[in-house]
Amino acid sequence: MRTQVVSPLRQRMIEDMKARNLGAHSQRSHIDSCKRFAAFLAQSPETATADDIRRFQLHLVESGLSIPNRNRIMTGVKFLFRVTLRRLDLAAEIYHLREPQRIPQVMSPEETRRVLAVATSLKARVALSLGYGCGLRASEIVRLKVKHIDSAQKIIRIEQSKGRKDRNVMLSPEMLDLLRQWRKVRPTRDDAAVAPGERWLFPGRRRGRPTTTRQLSRLFHEAADGAGIRKGVSLHTLRHSFATHLLERGSDIRIIQALLGHDKLETTARYARVATGMIANVTSPLDLLSQPRKKPTRKPGKKPDPDEKGPAPA
Repeated sequence: MRTQVVSPLRQRMIEDMKARNLGAHSQRSHIDSCKRFAAFLAQSPETATADDIRRFQLHLVESGLSIPNRNRIMTGVKFLFRVTLRRLDLAAEIYHLREPQRIPQVMSPEETRRVLAVATSLKARVALSLGYGCGLRASEIVRLKVKHIDSAQKIIRIEQSKGRKDRNVMLSPEMLDLLRQWRKVRPTRDDAAVAPGERWLFPGRRRGRPTTTRQLSRLFHEAADGAGIRKGVSLHTLRHSFATHLLERGSDIRIIQALLGHDKLETTARYARVATGMIANVTSPLDLLSQPRKKPTRKPGKKPDPDEKGPAPA
């Protein structure tokens, strides 16, 4: 068994990230980015120059990486120079590109109904229903515990999700009924050693761990294929569809923002661009041109405006 040796520079960077309370995903991403930069240099990043950073950014372009991936990599490298190495002059050489704004992929209500109807198991139907019925991310679904389901207040509590934020979402009667059905058949092999409220809603194959987002994604694609969905959809499409369908039915956009856990209203407002029901009901100004123009009518008893011109004198 070979023990991996951590270099002093990487150890300092790990300590800096922990001190700033970065999440595990961000830490892994930053380390991977710096490993990629070091492999490009073929030496320690401590020896890097401004020209090395310029050449590395050009290398990423030539590698065909997408703009979001290039920005992600350079964010990790910038953390190394700005925080760990204290090389603000080199950190200033790093630029980020404006990412292309794409509208999210959304399924129609009928397509969503078909996906949930053909789910291969009760576990799949309950998990996918949480994605669509509550607007949950895959990571939020797999991390749900029994204590998060509050049937008395009819809410589901999401703890420390993206951005380390808590929020509540609605617990509909149909969703509650599905959860009660799942409780009767849910695997209980790990329950003996765990307090009732701390038990995973969807236990995984690994002892003491929940099911993985990868398994959840596989269940979704099986259901989507069975429902005959041919457009490029993913498990996250259920969350997009949740927001879009609420907007089309007239829900307040700020309520949707709170349910999704968005910091900025602009993030939620993008669903207005894919709400086909709302878009289709907008009257085009072209149609208004062919309609007879309405003449303004004066209300009975209203005195004429002294500024208005009366009939010309005889």
